[in-house]
Amino acid sequence: MHIDKDLVAASATPLVLGILAEGDLHGYAILKRVADLSGGRMQWSDGMLYPLLHRLERQGHVSSSWGTSEAGRRRKHYALTPAGRAALVQRQEQWSVVADALKQVWQHAQDHAPQLPAGPARPAAGWA
Repeated sequence: MHIDKDLVAASATPLVLGILAEGDLHGYAILKRVADLSGGRMQWSDGMLYPLLHRLERQGHVSSSWGTSEAGRRRKHYALTPAGRAALVQRQEQWSVVADALKQVWQHAQDHAPQLPAGPARPAAGWA
């Protein structure tokens, strides 16, 4: 399934803030968590994630520190700051409004969609 890039961009910040609310992670682990949360349907690239993390760091929503992985590799770990936690709460409220509006409009569209006849489709006369 292809997810429109505008939707990916709009959801990236609240996703990263929410993931970091679970605990500090390095970039690759964030990418893996996004893939896991979406059942593999969202595959972010490094080129998408790291500019976002740097922007969140400039805004004071995320802090970073260098550490070493179990494999001995140097990795930059990212953590949610108190300002980031407040931003996450705001994003949750905003997305709740959007999700509620979408749910209502989609339900309305479904309730007013033309009903198809029940049963298997039959070819029109002369098309057998």
